[in-house]
Amino acid sequence: MKRFALAIMCSVLATSALAAPKPCEELKAEIEAKIQAQGVTSYTLEIVGNDEAKDPNMVVGSCDNGTRKIVYQKNDE
Repeated sequence: MKRFALAIMCSVLATSALAAPKPCEELKAEIEAKIQAQGVTSYTLEIVGNDEAKDPNMVVGSCDNGTRKIVYQKNDE
């Protein structure tokens, strides 16, 4: 029984650590690296408040405990 309780405690702690929110700048840098790895050269990533993210199709990330969004826009070359 103690092992079962220990396993439950460990899984709860691991889940909360994985779900920890990221700072916006850190998440933006990770997204930017993925975009550049795909060969996209002309784009804009912008951190905005939830109320400013009008088009949900442009939102590529959420940060600061869900209070801000990262919006992607591909620029015409």
